[in-house]
Amino acid sequence: MTAWTLLVDAGIVSALLLLGKLLRARVRFIQKLFIPPSLLAGFAGLIFGPELLGWLPLSGNMGTYAGILIALVFATLPLTSQKQETSAGNSPVGRMWAYSQAGMLLQWALGAALGLWVLRAFWPVNPAFGLAMPAGYCGGHGTAAAIGEAFSKYGVEEMQSLAMTAATIGIIASVVIGMWRITRGAEKGETAYLSPYKDLPPELRTGILPKEKRSSMGMATFSAISLDSMTFNFAVIALITVLGYGLSKAVALLWPALMLPVFSCAFLAGIAVRWILRRTHTDDYLSKPIIGHLSGAFTDYLVAFGVASIKLKVVAQYIVPLLILLAVGLVCTFLYVFLIGRRIHSKAWFEKSVFTWGWFTGTMAMGIALLRITDPDGRSRCLDDYALAYLYIAPVEIALVTFSPVLFANGWGGWFALACALAGAAIIVFALRKYK
Repeated sequence: MTAWTLLVDAGIVSALLLLGKLLRARVRFIQKLFIPPSLLAGFAGLIFGPELLGWLPLSGNMGTYAGILIALVFATLPLTSQKQETSAGNSPVGRMWAYSQAGMLLQWALGAALGLWVLRAFWPVNPAFGLAMPAGYCGGHGTAAAIGEAFSKYGVEEMQSLAMTAATIGIIASVVIGMWRITRGAEKGETAYLSPYKDLPPELRTGILPKEKRSSMGMATFSAISLDSMTFNFAVIALITVLGYGLSKAVALLWPALMLPVFSCAFLAGIAVRWILRRTHTDDYLSKPIIGHLSGAFTDYLVAFGVASIKLKVVAQYIVPLLILLAVGLVCTFLYVFLIGRRIHSKAWFEKSVFTWGWFTGTMAMGIALLRITDPDGRSRCLDDYALAYLYIAPVEIALVTFSPVLFANGWGGWFALACALAGAAIIVFALRKYK
């Protein structure tokens, strides 16, 4: 591999992203499914790249790119976090936290249990095989890349392809099943603010903002004659990522059994750098909007490279247990989301459940797209509640991705599954009793 290899790979995937954006803007079928251009680019790279037709000269490093990109994404998280005055104990936020946190833990418990005690009884799969489902569904392509990178340190190379496949199927299922559930809910009178697809704003369908709705991407804090503001913000992110890489190597050297993944260490390094910037009163020179857009760009390329790097031979080798795992995961997630959602949310339960279905199986963007159909004016305040609740969910999600490979690699997978199941069940039982 040379630097030119990286340039060629980035150039090809960039062309596929532009093509995906064109298709999203022009093809109505793609608009109705809300398929993101990054996913279309990944599909194109998978089909026309070396894995299938071999028409595009993509290298075999795409899985490595995904591991680097997810580290860059995690490096941005501490820099964009906001201080909040509200606690998760407030009723709407507390309900959303309990509902989301318990569902996440139970999905991880289900995947771990299926892989350990069901699928392994019939197929020679790795004990951690079942984690591909929650990593891909609840986590999306970002978590799929993270879990793949973490397990690769323990020699489980197939995890990234399996988790990426789960994330891809999850996105499609989130929209297809979500749209069916919305239609059924409208017929049964369960929706409160339903908007027909034709009434959705054009920017939600095509992804193109009209001139009157365009906004600035961030404020410049430096004169370009000294250092461009984009350079400064990217340099801070890159520094944090490199510090995370160094920390990961140091931990592996001192405690070989631990082997923390780079993305987790980048998150910790980001917290430390943010603290230093605040103590030195230099954090004002960072632009959170710019960092947020950089994170979005990293994520777009992450999805494209991640899907394009799926090893079809690995998927084919495990196709039967993988389909069983993903099907059971979809059914159980669907039942949890809509049965528990009806009981735990006092207002707009259907809208909040549809949103949760979108991000529990696909991505946050899928959840927002489904929510905009059922609640176009935001009267349910679902996103407000979720934004506050996620402050308490994020550390748990990072811990799950960080420590599950360590526990499974050391033979403690069963305890991991049990702990997730008990914690999820305890949260939901407590919430159902408290929020009657």
